[in-house]
This record gives sequence, C-alpha cells and structure tokens, in this order.
Amino acid sequence: MNYNQPGYGQPYQVSAPPVSTGDWFLTMLLMCIPFINIILLFVWAFSGGTNPSKSNWAKATLIWMLIAFVLWAIIMGISLLIAAISQANY
Repeated sequence: MNYNQPGYGQPYQVSAPPVSTGDWFLTMLLMCIPFINIILLFVWAFSGGTNPSKSNWAKATLIWMLIAFVLWAIIMGISLLIAAISQANY
C-alpha cells in the first residue's frame, strides 16, 4: 500500500475560521425579527463573502422553511376542502 499518496496523512486544513459564539448569538437574535430574517437567510445563503458554515446553515434553514410552508399549504387546502364540503351539505 502506497502511503505517499497526495492528501493521505495530511493534517486537516480548515478553509474558513469557525463562526464564533457571539456571531451565532447575533444570528439567532436577527432570526427573531420578522421579514428581516428571511432576507438575511437569502443573503447568507447565496452571497460569496459568508462563512461556508453559516452559508450551509442558512441554506438548510431555507429548505426547512420551504418544507414547513408546503405542509401548511397542504393542511390548509384540506381544511378548506372539508369546510366547503360540510357547508354544501346544509
């Protein structure tokens, strides 16, 4: 086995510094502000200057928000359909 392969045994190199606790605290605080939170998520997810860790977190959060919205829309559609059917019976 050739242990001199490129990348084998090399120390792990971090491409970006970790996001600090204070930065995460500010991020979570900003996520509590309606409408600003969605705008900031798009900025953090798709801008080039954002830390990759924060960018991935913002993308994952946007995906979860999309899933929640789709589920909400399905539940509301079913509820409205049930209400319309029950009103038609009277």
